[in-house]
Amino acid sequence: MDKSRNVYICSNCGHESLKWLGRCPGCQEWNTLEETTIAAPLGRKNAPARVISPAAELSSLNASDTTRRSLSISEFNRVLGGGIVPGSLMLLGGEPGIGKSTLLLQVAASVAQSGGKVVYVSGEENPAQIKMRAQRLGISGEGLFLMAETDLNAILAQLSVLCPSLVVIDSIQTVFLPELEAAPGAINQVRESALRLMQWAKNSGASVFIAAHVTKEGNIAGPRILEHIVDVVMYFEGESQSAYRLIRSVKNRFGSTNEVGIFEMKSEGLVEVANPSQIFLSNRQANTVGSAVTAVLEGSRPLLVEVQALTNTTSFGQPRRTANGVDFNRTIMIAAVLSKRLSMRLGTQDIIVNATGGIRLDEPAADLAIALAIASSYRDIGVCPETIALGEIGLSGELRTIPHLERRLSEASRLGFTRALVPAGANCQNININGIQIIAVSTVKEAIKLALTGVKTETEDVFE
Repeated sequence: MDKSRNVYICSNCGHESLKWLGRCPGCQEWNTLEETTIAAPLGRKNAPARVISPAAELSSLNASDTTRRSLSISEFNRVLGGGIVPGSLMLLGGEPGIGKSTLLLQVAASVAQSGGKVVYVSGEENPAQIKMRAQRLGISGEGLFLMAETDLNAILAQLSVLCPSLVVIDSIQTVFLPELEAAPGAINQVRESALRLMQWAKNSGASVFIAAHVTKEGNIAGPRILEHIVDVVMYFEGESQSAYRLIRSVKNRFGSTNEVGIFEMKSEGLVEVANPSQIFLSNRQANTVGSAVTAVLEGSRPLLVEVQALTNTTSFGQPRRTANGVDFNRTIMIAAVLSKRLSMRLGTQDIIVNATGGIRLDEPAADLAIALAIASSYRDIGVCPETIALGEIGLSGELRTIPHLERRLSEASRLGFTRALVPAGANCQNININGIQIIAVSTVKEAIKLALTGVKTETEDVFE
């Protein structure tokens, strides 16, 4: 007797409902409930025999048994926290055409070249098509096995025969379990397939990479529980018009989160960018109005990024505020502080702020650079090109300290910056970096005077 049932499952949080609802009761998101067929559970007589793992005392375990496998791709090693951990399940999401398959094929080739056996499973391409891409990338393919299959049971059976050290599934939305009635890509198919792969990875000790599609909002397609199941979640990002790609780690059980690896897409594949700060500043022109440079931390790496701003008298009744690559709410807050504390008439100005290079500035350390760029555009005065601005802005216009200041200043000095505007409470007297003058400022008004005129004075006011 078929005891399968239809339920509605939220694609965001996994909440189940017997009827469709416009708003999920679990996460309060709208239009996320999708109809899914739940297969009848196996009875006790038909259930497979379980292998119970005995409990082990923590002090008796040896962490050296899980030695990381280092890759020849150092940027990818950085994101993973030093290499691939055996038995781990890793998820890589990205937009169509961003280069997920190319990156995973290069990772697979790197492991194969180091002596590991790799199985690349594709549900979207046949082996001949993958071979064409491998030839373009200069991959010989020794130790790399290709498999075009979507039935997960058949995939796991083949993996049990080959016993690889690394498996690539491209993509999780194409594989399915035949015992489930739902189509490939459905919520329960994605969830159960990920759980089955996780169990196989933990039992076999092999590492598994899963490629995943993303929604139009930029989130990984499928149930939210997919990100909870895996050990590592990475996003592959980049502007469609730009050759640069960023791998961002948002979850890592074995290393630091928010690490970033930077690549350049070329005809021979993805090439590592050794000096990303120089790339982000390569097209910057000296004495450009509405431009300022700041240093942000992506994981443990300091990056110098140019912030651009443009102000213009609005042609509409309501001035526009546009933020690209920076937090929109912080941009609104900084504009309000400039209007209130420095008497800048921004209420009639359209304000457009942009972070160059396709990188996103999420930390408050970029506040001062955003303020300098807006003030520079508003007064049509360029910021001193050798100046870097660091600091968080408070609502009263004060500058607040930021972490890891010395690391940011060292990167700025290495790239030729000679002046740094930093918050006064940052203990600058204990920082000594050759080639850079550290100027402590207490308020955003004082910082803007210094940046736009280059002279520290109490009487001159460039806004009057």
